[in-house]
Amino acid sequence: MFQDRMKALRIIECVQNSDEWIAARLGKATASRISDVMASGKGGAPSASRARYLAELVLERITGERQEGFTSKAMQIGHEREPEAAARYKFETGIDLCEVGFVLHPTIEGAGASPDRLAGPDGIAQFKCPDAHTHLAYLRGETLPRAYVCQVQWEMACTKSLWCDFVSYHPKFPIGKRLHIRRIKRDPAIIVEAESAVRAFLTDVERAVAELLADEAGEVAA
Repeated sequence: MFQDRMKALRIIECVQNSDEWIAARLGKATASRISDVMASGKGGAPSASRARYLAELVLERITGERQEGFTSKAMQIGHEREPEAAARYKFETGIDLCEVGFVLHPTIEGAGASPDRLAGPDGIAQFKCPDAHTHLAYLRGETLPRAYVCQVQWEMACTKSLWCDFVSYHPKFPIGKRLHIRRIKRDPAIIVEAESAVRAFLTDVERAVAELLADEAGEVAA
């Protein structure tokens, strides 16, 4: 099942969070930052978060080095709990999972996603292992942050998936409440909006890189 799925995708084979995975993502627009790409400021002007992300990718392309992001203790704990959450999800749903490296967008060069898992024949799974406060909020039906909505829609676009199970897991809750699954269906309207924003964003990245390299070449010649 997964072999057929993976043949239909543009995948850079690597282990997530490995050096090879970091290299595969270098200078590319990725799912976790798509909300920054799509964000707009006052009057529709580019947002500060978009500008920051643009600068990060420009430097990655020029230097060939990853721009380090912030990793909190909570984020590290969440990463460590992910395999446990995935195992629990598979046990409760019976849905097979498959880890994947970096999946390039089907048509947009310089963009891709790293979903936590491919799920079944046509879905993906996104695992979050938040603090107790956030997990309880999800259990009570709190709306997902826009950043997560944009992220999973972009992952579905890159993996050609029809749905994403957004999974919140906390091992300290009562057994029946440790895992909360919310299925998000593919939204063509959001994906079209994201793809348009990414194309424009990458054009701006390429222009900034070209300008910087041209200025540097001029300074050397002078």
